[in-house]
Amino acid sequence: MNTEKVTTRTLLKMKKKGEKIACLTAYDYLTARLLDECGIDLILVGDSAAMVFAGYENTLPITMEAMLYHTAAVKRGVKRAMVVADMPFLSYQTSIADAAQNAGRFLKESGAEAVKIEGGRVAAPIVKNLVERGIPVMGHLGLTPQSIHKFGGYQLQAKDKESAERLMAAAKALENAGCFAIVLEKIPYQVAQEVSRELSIPTIGIGAGPYCDGQILVVDDMEGRYEGFEAKFVRRYADLAGQMRTAFKAYHKDVKEKSFPSLDESFSQE
Repeated sequence: MNTEKVTTRTLLKMKKKGEKIACLTAYDYLTARLLDECGIDLILVGDSAAMVFAGYENTLPITMEAMLYHTAAVKRGVKRAMVVADMPFLSYQTSIADAAQNAGRFLKESGAEAVKIEGGRVAAPIVKNLVERGIPVMGHLGLTPQSIHKFGGYQLQAKDKESAERLMAAAKALENAGCFAIVLEKIPYQVAQEVSRELSIPTIGIGAGPYCDGQILVVDDMEGRYEGFEAKFVRRYADLAGQMRTAFKAYHKDVKEKSFPSLDESFSQE
């Protein structure tokens, strides 16, 4: 397994070679360490932590302080993978100055190597400013969860020709502003394929089909631990929720029946 540290340059080389980029989210040290050991190229500390970690209905409530905490925990578990921090709602939309200060905190305080922000043309000036300050930025187009109330739900985006053209223009604007990669979420695979072909930077798909330069899923979704969300594009690679229930019930039974701990699992004066 390649142990060379993944950087923005690594991702660009992977796109040029046609090597797919494997990405997952993480919010804690132990998960991040396992992902890193298994060769995951990029770990996103997603604002999805608001839902899968903290139990909120959407991503909007999570704060800068919470995201800094999660990012620092993830970073401590990683040697090779690139660690990208999701900038939470209102941490960058209010002003370019706020965006620069908050993005800088992710690099300075939590050890993140880049940040991710949502939005198209309106986000381009923010991206440009951050990149000029030495802060790598990943873009995010299509279904952008921080705009869930504007969309009125988690519907497929860029479904018609006009909206697909707007997405393409937004992708090019983000590339020109300096993004090193762009997440494409829940759009038709034909649109994602065209965007991936047109851009020189990598595209990372989530519900955007097989033709993106890389793929990402929320780790709790793909491992079957978070049961509050089901989607066509999520492939479940395990049933951790089921396995955990089995383990918890077995522990409960053993304690109640006084079979745990045994003397072999206890200390003696001898």
